[in-house]
Amino acid sequence: MIPLDRAERQRKPTQDGPTVEPTPLRPTPAVEPAAGLRGALADALGFARRRLTGDYTVDQFGFDPELTDAVLLPPLRAVYRHWFRVKVTGAENLPETGGALVVSNHSGTLPWDALMTAVAVKDNRDRYLRMLGADLVFQTPLLGALARKSGQTLACNPDAEQLLRAGELVGVWPEGFKGVGKPFSDRYKLQRFGRGGFVSAALRTGVPIVPCSIVGAEEIYPKIADVKPLARLLGLPYFPITPFFPLLGPLGAVPLPSKWHIHFGAPVSTADYATDDDPVVVFTVTDQIRETIQQTLYRMLNQRGNPFLG
Repeated sequence: MIPLDRAERQRKPTQDGPTVEPTPLRPTPAVEPAAGLRGALADALGFARRRLTGDYTVDQFGFDPELTDAVLLPPLRAVYRHWFRVKVTGAENLPETGGALVVSNHSGTLPWDALMTAVAVKDNRDRYLRMLGADLVFQTPLLGALARKSGQTLACNPDAEQLLRAGELVGVWPEGFKGVGKPFSDRYKLQRFGRGGFVSAALRTGVPIVPCSIVGAEEIYPKIADVKPLARLLGLPYFPITPFFPLLGPLGAVPLPSKWHIHFGAPVSTADYATDDDPVVVFTVTDQIRETIQQTLYRMLNQRGNPFLG
């Protein structure tokens, strides 16, 4: 495998076949279904050949854009469009080029919100969101490998800074397990934002911070209890009890089809801060981002109707 530079990752595939010029007074003929099927088959065979021969590229973090586009994103996109019916606003606040740090609230018992945010960024800005994940993600067999392939990396400042300096969009969910695993009674109440490490990374690299607020994820698995002894036995941060899990077994792991709204807020510039190690500055910016997300969540909640009908 050879390293993939950023320009190659964002290059769009060109359409196969000659361009058909329309003739006067006659509509351009539609593409024959057989031709479309042949093209799809050729693409699939080409993808399989490159997989078998190793003729594909990944970057130093293990990110495989071809696999992400061809295999990982399509099923997530189906969930995004048809199950959660995600509405996105403020996508213009995501920079078209250059690095930025996307900071979001975290909820939902399982981190579907991170995956849906990645789809929103790709579909609305045609950029990959390089997500920072917890240790548990990369320690889990198969899941860790898929996370690396999809562009995720460990939530640590050195990796975050390297990606930001390379001009990537980096996503972070600073509430961590405290946010995603909070009880349903605390829905949409932001938990503590850690020690502000994400702010330090943004300050050191001089990139803007884009607050992201997500409404809808809290309802997919209403967590009503936590079996802490079982969680410790399994090495998990929590073992959730919901109205349907574990009562219905695997069926209870299907998320409820709530309607989502993802809003990207106005970017917060870090260029005016001359220091990246002053704890007062870090705390001030962290608190500003957290308060922006919290107030946006309250406003979005006031504007929405039924959580499942929109």
